[in-house]
Amino acid sequence: MTYVRPILEYNIIWSPSLVCHIEQLEKVQRLFTKRLRSMKSLSYNRRLLQLGLPSLELRRLHLDLVFCYKIVFGLVSVNLDDSFEIRSVLGTRGHPFKLFKPRCSSNIRNTFFAERVINIWNSLPSTVNFFTLASFRRTIHNVDFSRFLKCI
Repeated sequence: MTYVRPILEYNIIWSPSLVCHIEQLEKVQRLFTKRLRSMKSLSYNRRLLQLGLPSLELRRLHLDLVFCYKIVFGLVSVNLDDSFEIRSVLGTRGHPFKLFKPRCSSNIRNTFFAERVINIWNSLPSTVNFFTLASFRRTIHNVDFSRFLKCI
């Protein structure tokens, strides 16, 4: 965490959407964790589990959700109406803070923050605690996001 993440996350405003780019970023952490004593023979997922680290892709997903939380609840000076639209019709499943996803005709637009985070945000289970940012961060770590990850 001390050596790899600061380099990989310094000034990152880009979240890769192509599997080859995700794997290139992940490769740096994969190689570094393999160099640790007694970790060489373990698989990458096993090394992450033993070190208590998420994959970089999962970490970016968590950071996206935290930033979305900050926008929805007004903790950052970003106008909610510019990024998202709160869904007016509430269903009975999930949480009450669902966002409306407008139809997108361009593949390029699908990689924008406001587009890529809505499906994940809307799929959060009702067990996620929205009362404070700290409780939100703590509870999203217990959610299985494997269906949203491109590289497992």
